[in-house]
Amino acid sequence: MSGLVALDWGTSSLRAFRFDGTGRLEETRARPWGIRQLPEGGYEAALAGITEGWPALPRLACGMVGSRNGWREMPYLDLPANAAQLGGALGIVRAADGMDVHLVPGLRDPRGPDVMRGEETQLVGALALHPELAAASTFILPGTHSKWAVVRDDAATGFRTLMTGELFAVLRQHSILGATGAEAADDAEAFARGVAAARDSGAAGAPSRLFSTRALMLDGALAPASVPDYLSGLLVGEEFRAALADGLARRGTPMQLIGEAALCERYRRAAALFDIELPPPIPDAAAHGLWQLAAQADLIHSRKLHAC
Repeated sequence: MSGLVALDWGTSSLRAFRFDGTGRLEETRARPWGIRQLPEGGYEAALAGITEGWPALPRLACGMVGSRNGWREMPYLDLPANAAQLGGALGIVRAADGMDVHLVPGLRDPRGPDVMRGEETQLVGALALHPELAAASTFILPGTHSKWAVVRDDAATGFRTLMTGELFAVLRQHSILGATGAEAADDAEAFARGVAAARDSGAAGAPSRLFSTRALMLDGALAPASVPDYLSGLLVGEEFRAALADGLARRGTPMQLIGEAALCERYRRAAALFDIELPPPIPDAAAHGLWQLAAQADLIHSRKLHAC
């Protein structure tokens, strides 16, 4: 039997995808078994549990499972790098059932330096689904550690990590900006106001506007419940301001989101305030990328590449 078991194994969650030999996605499963919260029995138990009842197929995993704190550390590939290079650099860990789990290496941008694990596979999947973006594009991958990645001639040539999600959590939980005691209001107007403040901050950037969050509240111009949305807008707006200022993103080059729909929608709203129209995010890019890399490595007993 040909096919693939693909694993997107991150810090807080594990997703598994079962493909048939033609690249058709037959089943998807998800468990809260990221590398920091594994079940009793560790990686072996998590792998056995999420694939229970599935046939014995080649297995390929991407994400933090290949990090220093993962099942086995995989070295990073330096940029520029494409799907063929990633597929040719897979590592292996032998599971308790005697079968191998192949691991995707991460990418390193030595000019940062900067690193990514998991997002490289999402880029491969996105480019397989949208080959028109392969010549020149910028991908935006929002999250705890957002990534902005530049693609040229079907290869990742540069990227930058912005700790937007983590910084938002720190400011809300451990700074005076979060000391309002009010529940979040999901205030779209406050979010837009924060984005605009970052956009108009010039060379100083959004950090120079952070304390305006408290000043606006004290002046009565910002409701306490709207503080989180204003702060979120400031931080997301800063991503766009900085990316445009240093050429990481260019208005004449396509930009594409990858990620969770609700979060990506906030980025689309922010982009509009920079006169940028972003298309909807590409769903399940990691699954598509895992299939492509498995085909590159001939793990599925076929050298023909399929878009799943």
